[in-house]
Amino acid sequence: MRKFVAFCMMALAAVNVVSAADIKSGLQIDEFPAAFNVTDITGPSAGEKLCYRCQYGARPVISIFVRKMDENTLKLVKELDAVVGKNAEDKKMAAFVTVLTDDPDAQEASLKKAAEEQKIEHTPLTVFENAVGPAKYKISEKASVTVMMWVDSNVKVNYAFEDGKLDAEAIGKVVKDTEKILN
Repeated sequence: MRKFVAFCMMALAAVNVVSAADIKSGLQIDEFPAAFNVTDITGPSAGEKLCYRCQYGARPVISIFVRKMDENTLKLVKELDAVVGKNAEDKKMAAFVTVLTDDPDAQEASLKKAAEEQKIEHTPLTVFENAVGPAKYKISEKASVTVMMWVDSNVKVNYAFEDGKLDAEAIGKVVKDTEKILN
């Protein structure tokens, strides 16, 4: 009996570890992406407040919410930027990155530098003026990076990563899933 109880306790502990790794952040599959304003830092409307969600309409869109632009986040953005560049003309694909911050002015120089150094040319880097994010998007405070992809205003892909969990394998999966919004 003791062995059985010990086995059950271990099984429950394993279940808790597995479920803790899966965080829910952002719009889920088949949800509608609502409008929200950002301040463009590196895009064609640099220095202006605008709604990229509105501008991109029903096009295939990659929307990335981040809390900080670390090395792996920059790798992800650079790889997705390359996909957007290849599909911007014929598929009208678009993307934008939204840094969630309570101090947007402090982000400007580092975002400009990152875009220049990484040669991010097709994906505007923007800031949202609070660390919570747009309310309707339900960005988890546990998520360091949340990636959503939609087409025809319908979310098809959602990924959320806790701090330190975005690695080369995860980046590869996200990039591969861009196929799901390229009709």
